[in-house]
Amino acid sequence: MELLVPEIGLVIFQTIAFLLLMFVLAKFAWKPVLAAIKEREHNIDEALNKAELAKQEMVRLAAQNEESLKGARAERDLMLKEAKILKDSIINEAKHQAQTEGAKLIEKARIEIENQKKAALAELKDQVSSLSIDIAERVLRNQLADKAKQQDFVADLLKDIELN
Repeated sequence: MELLVPEIGLVIFQTIAFLLLMFVLAKFAWKPVLAAIKEREHNIDEALNKAELAKQEMVRLAAQNEESLKGARAERDLMLKEAKILKDSIINEAKHQAQTEGAKLIEKARIEIENQKKAALAELKDQVSSLSIDIAERVLRNQLADKAKQQDFVADLLKDIELN
């Protein structure tokens, strides 16, 4: 039972050994251990503060990014709207220009047709007059081939002139 009930010498020896151990630890180990613990605690607090600052920075950047996205979307929508207006304007202008050009071409074609019609009529008149003169010349030659017919024809012409 010696382990359960120690003798007085053993208790004194253990107390001296404990106090000596406490003195050595306090002298050489306690201060560096406490300093290391305080340093570690300080580093942990600093890391927590940095993490909190980083979290706040991330929130700020996320908000700024969202604002930038909203601005970019608004700018994109504005550009699309302007592009649509410009497209519609160009299409309307092209339609108007095409109609104007078409009207000019139709008018030009109508004038050309009218000019060709006049030229054809003038040519037809020339051919008719040429044929009429040719026919009249042949008829007159046939009628005036004889001297008596010539004198009768001249007399008829003189009567017509006197009547007019």
